[in-house]
Amino acid sequence: MPYSGLAGKLLGSAGAELGDVVEVRTGDEKRSGILMPHHDFSNPQIVTLKLPNGYNIGVRIAEGSVVKVVSRKEDKPRGRQTLPADPAKKDVAVISTGGTIASYVDYRTGAVHPAISAEELVFSVPELTDLCNVRAKVLYSILSENMKVAHWQGLAREIAKELNAGAVGVIVPHGTDTMGFTSAALSFMLKNLTGPVVCVGSQRSSDRPSSDAIMNLLAATRLCVETDFAEVVVLMHGETSDSHCLAHRGTKVRKMHSSRRDAFKSINVDPVARIEGPEITFLSSYNRRSKGSVELMDKMDGSASMLHFYPGFVAEHFDLIAQNVKGIVIAGTGLGHVSEEIVGSIKRAVSKGVHVYITTQCLHGMVNLNVYSTGRDMIAAGAVPLGDMLPETAYVKLMWSMGQTDDPSEVRKLMLTNIAGEFSARRVV
Repeated sequence: MPYSGLAGKLLGSAGAELGDVVEVRTGDEKRSGILMPHHDFSNPQIVTLKLPNGYNIGVRIAEGSVVKVVSRKEDKPRGRQTLPADPAKKDVAVISTGGTIASYVDYRTGAVHPAISAEELVFSVPELTDLCNVRAKVLYSILSENMKVAHWQGLAREIAKELNAGAVGVIVPHGTDTMGFTSAALSFMLKNLTGPVVCVGSQRSSDRPSSDAIMNLLAATRLCVETDFAEVVVLMHGETSDSHCLAHRGTKVRKMHSSRRDAFKSINVDPVARIEGPEITFLSSYNRRSKGSVELMDKMDGSASMLHFYPGFVAEHFDLIAQNVKGIVIAGTGLGHVSEEIVGSIKRAVSKGVHVYITTQCLHGMVNLNVYSTGRDMIAAGAVPLGDMLPETAYVKLMWSMGQTDDPSEVRKLMLTNIAGEFSARRVV
């Protein structure tokens, strides 16, 4: 919405437009920056400026304030650019799905918007083309919370296509909120990988000086170009500073903080690799590049639900969900427990052919239903414990397993088989 009142009058008199660099002087205080839009939550007397360091401030307008235009906004063309190709360099595919890492500020509106092309994302980090040839495309331009099974399937198909066409690795810029779900899905759908699949995100948009996008993308590229590694991983900052990045196995990673740059952690295992500048150190065993073609196993049955048990969870709610799905993953308390009331619901669901699997909401450690009577009752009711598998990984794997077969015993066999490192032989303290 436009500026109004005294702020609007002063800006109008100065001929200031959104995107212009303006100076606002009130008394002895003077501030200058790019004029950002007024929005519904702004005080009408506040003018928002983006400072040269990338951060926004609000400047209060008062009687006697003076506004002048320092320089006019630059209208930069947003057409497609051609990526360079060097026959001596390896090819890396960048398949963008959206999220903060692929977003830029529109100074006309102040909104963060997705890049219009993957080329635009690549050119924002010109060092990428020093390391490799980039084959870039935007597959989706969505917030990660809008990801669905069909998006995972489409992404897996594009990744397989790029690897089978000669790319030495695939980088997937992705929103961080559900990146762990996507990495788990890709881990089960892609077999015989000939190169790494690196899901990479950013906790800070590219217009901010604290953005982690560039460092994360460069580390992901080095992992693709300079190693024999071939798994699905999530790669993000290893700590809040810009010291190093960590690559986490796609089935054992979780976003553990809402905003820190090192939000992602490996659960119950060590990260796979540490990337510090040009140095790459592997921290655990890993799968090496396979020969031949990548195998795509992208069938998934989305008729599943993930339930977080809590005190007061009533049987009617569980029963209602169980009537509408083929499989349920429960994140139980402690060793994987639910209340006696829900044990009855599990029994009813299993008797009707619903798959019920148990994980722990504690994340660290593992499910053990043999210690207490509640757990033994859950086993008797037909619930199947899943060791130290993460709840979201179990949820994704259940949909994938049900997509491979209709045979309940085969679904169970797949769920209990360590396919993509989702089970840990030992847990890291």
